[in-house]
Amino acid sequence: MLSTRHGVRPLGAADLNAFLELARRDPVVNAFVDYRAVTTNLEPRWLGGEMWGRFEGGQLVAACHVGANLVPVNAGPDDAVAFAERALARGRTVSTIVGPQEAVRVFWNGVASSWGRPREARWDQPHLVIAGEPQVAFDPEVRRTTSGDMAQLYPACVAMYTEEVGVSPEAGGGAELYRARVSQLVNRGWSFARFDRTGRLVFKAEVACATPYAAQIQGVWVPPDYRGQGLATAGMAAVVRAVRREIAPNVSLYVNEWNHPARAAYQKVGFRETARFATIMY
Repeated sequence: MLSTRHGVRPLGAADLNAFLELARRDPVVNAFVDYRAVTTNLEPRWLGGEMWGRFEGGQLVAACHVGANLVPVNAGPDDAVAFAERALARGRTVSTIVGPQEAVRVFWNGVASSWGRPREARWDQPHLVIAGEPQVAFDPEVRRTTSGDMAQLYPACVAMYTEEVGVSPEAGGGAELYRARVSQLVNRGWSFARFDRTGRLVFKAEVACATPYAAQIQGVWVPPDYRGQGLATAGMAAVVRAVRREIAPNVSLYVNEWNHPARAAYQKVGFRETARFATIMY
């Protein structure tokens, strides 16, 4: 039975194929939700939340991931309004709303009066993709990290997160969980870094999620005193090369519109904008 007049209900394992068909209409933009669906089988206990679907004539036409992150999937304006109405009925449980700009904007307009003031809203985030070889030379010193690198890697991850998000991932007792997340990426072979001759980490990046179609990069970071030396450009070329050869054919990320140095580095590597994202953080 559908739970609202708009045809929105939680999806489950029986809906997995229909959901993947929907998400893979835009497999690069939807890499995160595709990955989450496959790895959790849409089971709420593994999702840490729910995946909502909106149906028309019995067909799944849009979806919405509702965990720590709320992510609209192939959602037009009417879909985003319907998801916002369902979200209002249950109250805010998410810490971030992120996804294609227009869907996030419509959803936010529907919940803003009840969900309270966000800590920050980033409305213009270019979503970038590279589907070929890097256009600059790659840094041969960039490699996958190992558990033996954690003494350098973990503080760098904390510094990057704090600089990017505005709060430490260790705040509120989150250090153990965040360290486990970093270790998980290392163990999967999804963490890359370059170290100088003294052993100091001078570049890093991680694969946040991956499907057979695309991998999404996160956590690109160079220490402030090493910036401006081309480490991010050559480092990202190395990451793209490794990821495309061993993980997924398309490599994507999204970046803040105002981060001109990062955008310039990605453009040199060969990334091109394919969409605009927005992120609202509580």
